[in-house]
Amino acid sequence: MVRHMETPDNASNAKDAAAADEGLTGIAAQDWATASAEPQYRAAVVDLLGALAYGELAAFERLAEDAKLAPTLGDKAELAAMASAEFHHFEQLRDRLAKIDAEPTAAMEPFAAALDEFHRLTAPSDWLEGLVKAYVGDSIASDFYREVAARLDSDSRALVLGVLDDTGHASFAVEKVRAAIEADPRVGGRLALWARRLMGEALSQAQRVVAERDALSTMLVGGVADGFDLAEVGRMFSRITEAHTKRMAALGLAA
Repeated sequence: MVRHMETPDNASNAKDAAAADEGLTGIAAQDWATASAEPQYRAAVVDLLGALAYGELAAFERLAEDAKLAPTLGDKAELAAMASAEFHHFEQLRDRLAKIDAEPTAAMEPFAAALDEFHRLTAPSDWLEGLVKAYVGDSIASDFYREVAARLDSDSRALVLGVLDDTGHASFAVEKVRAAIEADPRVGGRLALWARRLMGEALSQAQRVVAERDALSTMLVGGVADGFDLAEVGRMFSRITEAHTKRMAALGLAA
């Protein structure tokens, strides 16, 4: 069988054709090498990867801490496995930052205070609150990053979507929370209030982070990323809220 030799030009053309087939345009149709020639776009991606990396590192620490609250050894082991998966995601982001000549610690630093404050304000008081926080709080952040990923270059998009893969926490949290509510329906009211508080704090934190980083906010409102404007940002947060309502229903909680 004759193999088609893929030269750099052919590879570029193949990527362009694949992007066209997917209906992608602008930066979303480019790879990192092409898109990063724009300094502001590069700065926005470094910010995004830095925020994600610190988020994954914080998630690892939190899950390891929450494992101490687990009522059984099986639950403890389950959370430890999820914490390990979060740390692996952190390593992928750290390595990617280093590969694109961005110092990982410096890229994460601007987001540490806001994320630490979010976790301080939403420290769970028990095992069930910890599960709801991991399921609801982390999912809101993941929804936000997935929305942004749709406007990224192909290489950055693949990495971001890869590290947002569910570590297994979703089905685990749903099973445990629903069982607890079934055993004691009064638990549902308390956890619903807790989840609403998480939603408010998570959205406030996301908006604050974006507002404080010029390159990231410009990318979101249509400067260096195609197809985003202020109205679209509003629709984005509406979609995130709608997804939150569905997750609440899955937990058996009123949104």
